[in-house]
Amino acid sequence: MPIVLIQILIAVLIVSLVSVLGILIFFREKTLNKILFFLVSFAAGTLLGAAFLDLLPEALQGGFKESVPIFILLGILSFFALEKFFYWHHHHTGHEHEEAHGFTYLNMIGDGIHNFLDGAVIAISFMNNTALGIITTIAIIAHEIPQEIADFSILIYGGFSKVKALVFNFLTALTAVLGALAAYFFSSAIENSSVFMTSLAAGGFIYIASTDLIPEIHKEKDFRKSLLQLALLALGILLIWIVGEIFHN
Repeated sequence: MPIVLIQILIAVLIVSLVSVLGILIFFREKTLNKILFFLVSFAAGTLLGAAFLDLLPEALQGGFKESVPIFILLGILSFFALEKFFYWHHHHTGHEHEEAHGFTYLNMIGDGIHNFLDGAVIAISFMNNTALGIITTIAIIAHEIPQEIADFSILIYGGFSKVKALVFNFLTALTAVLGALAAYFFSSAIENSSVFMTSLAAGGFIYIASTDLIPEIHKEKDFRKSLLQLALLALGILLIWIVGEIFHN
């Protein structure tokens, strides 16, 4: 096996493991129950931040810039259609009370695409040189830890058990391995499709934050708690921006 492929696989596995380990901080039930509703605000902020400050600029750096808005709208429409399907499926199985909210599955799809692209970026970086690969891996770890904690809170809020949420979050994180392998073996095809995939993921994140999470935040009527939710929403956006500025520079 080529040494560069070994480096790529080690890097993406470390990213997947470290991202999920950050979730364990919130695994205690008492801690989780106290902060879950506020983590939804933070999650909405990180999704919006990732969409507008990370994925969208990345898409605009590639070719087909004029198609990016269309791809984003396609992502929003696709996630709307998927959510409709999930709701239809729940109502026709007769087990609505046992099913998680549809947006939890949508979030996993969007996060899976995002992680796939992260894996592809890591692979391409190592294929250029080892130093760039290591720097890129560190940057993605710093970005993914708050993102995965937010995703975990979304799954819990949507009805998943803690163990199920942790397992599914880890499986979603492993899509980075698929992205890395795809980039290594089919680098030209990944490069040509990255604008579409990045824009699609951005549209999905915008849809989840705007139609599923923010309406949940609006249910809080207490003024002080609402201010705290606003602060956490802004903090989620700010954190994604800070991480991006540090490592992009």
